[in-house]
Amino acid sequence: MAIENKQIEKKTQDPKLLTQPEQDTAATRTENDLLGTREVPADAYYGIQTLRAIENYNISKTTLKDYPNFVRGIAVTKLGAAKANYKLGVITEEQFEAVKYACEQIIGGKYHDQFVVDMIQGGAGTSTNMNANEVIANIALEKMRHKKGEYKYCRPHDVVNASQSTNDAYPTFIHVGLYYTHLELREHLIDLIESLRNKADEFENILKMGRTQLQDAVPMTLGQSFGGFAYILENELTHLDHAAEDFLTINMGATAIGTGICSKPGYAARAVKAIREVTGFQFKLADHLVGATSDTSCMANYSSAMRLVAEKLNKVCNDLRTLSSGPRCGLNEINLPAMAPGSSIMPGKVNPVIPEVCNQVAYKVIGNDLCVAMCNQAAQMELNAMEPVMAQCCFASANLLMNGMDTLRTRCIDGITANAERCLEYVHNSIGIVTALDPVIGYVNATKIAKEALATGKGVYELVIEQKLLTKEQLDIILKPENMIEPVALDIRIAH
Repeated sequence: MAIENKQIEKKTQDPKLLTQPEQDTAATRTENDLLGTREVPADAYYGIQTLRAIENYNISKTTLKDYPNFVRGIAVTKLGAAKANYKLGVITEEQFEAVKYACEQIIGGKYHDQFVVDMIQGGAGTSTNMNANEVIANIALEKMRHKKGEYKYCRPHDVVNASQSTNDAYPTFIHVGLYYTHLELREHLIDLIESLRNKADEFENILKMGRTQLQDAVPMTLGQSFGGFAYILENELTHLDHAAEDFLTINMGATAIGTGICSKPGYAARAVKAIREVTGFQFKLADHLVGATSDTSCMANYSSAMRLVAEKLNKVCNDLRTLSSGPRCGLNEINLPAMAPGSSIMPGKVNPVIPEVCNQVAYKVIGNDLCVAMCNQAAQMELNAMEPVMAQCCFASANLLMNGMDTLRTRCIDGITANAERCLEYVHNSIGIVTALDPVIGYVNATKIAKEALATGKGVYELVIEQKLLTKEQLDIILKPENMIEPVALDIRIAH
């Protein structure tokens, strides 16, 4: 048995048969940088500069890994750079294959837990870039059958960050990550629009009073109200798409300030082409790299487009709360699904909690946009050092909108029911229906009827017949629901 065990031990230690590197047994490993030496957790794929960033930026408690599309954008960018560097002979084939493997693993969703730097940081994103460089280098080292930290075989700076600066890599991370996020956001918005359209169809024959300035206006259908909600949100798809197009222009190859220093001729074009190939999206190189390196207007534009979505979402939620108000002492034209008891003291109260939380989502997105706008004008010379908080606000706003819209759709819109009789009662009792009589009895007569109705409490219908302005048959034709909710030609005239 002893001989057999030794043979097995010898066989397992044969380097040719090793598929994974030996596990680190020490609690830490020693790494060095410009500022000195530090002990890094042995099992961490990040390195010393990431460790310093963890200590320096305990700010928002929101880290890179909280935004998977951002991490995905990082890996796509680094893979594009590696492909270009390999073609130009900057890195070896072995290094390229290992880095490629690492990036593909991250793109596929692995190792995201190693992206631990706070989203809000000083240094214009340098800590994010180094977190990426260190993690990719150490994954690559293991693929090359070396230990983490054995950087002589694959260095974070000289291999993973070859031909790059944070000032072109970091903005590209953001552009790629936010473009992926945009594609997700628009799908969530489309789902909400479709839900509203379904309600518009369901309620197309329910007559109700329209209101302007919270006062009675003219009749419409409840379906038209929900169709209007769908329409105003659908318009924002175009605005989002247009703003997102700016993300497809990147400054990869600009390096530090746009001059391309430390890169070889042709690197920028090759890197951008590789990013196109990896993503399938039509990324292109900015026309003027110096200008593009300090320009963060793409984030400002997209944040503004998200703000418009938020503002319209806010309007929809306000209207839902108003239409459902009551139930005894409000409009009570629709019923929102009951999601929670509404009070700790008032029995039987149910509040519109889902529209309320979506109102708050909207206000937060609007606040984030203000932050982005302020940072956008903070660029100095050849760089805008405020990019980290701009990126955090954009990713956060997109996530808030997606979660908010899904919640509104599934826990509110889809379950709304109509109180058709209450809606019709308002129409019959409203003075606003007198507007439908304008083309027939004239504005002066209609005004007199409205004034008398207000003074006496009588209905418009009753007063028109009482004053013999129209016959009952004529009035019934004019006040048919289908004749009040769209343009019609009626052959009814009286002398005004």
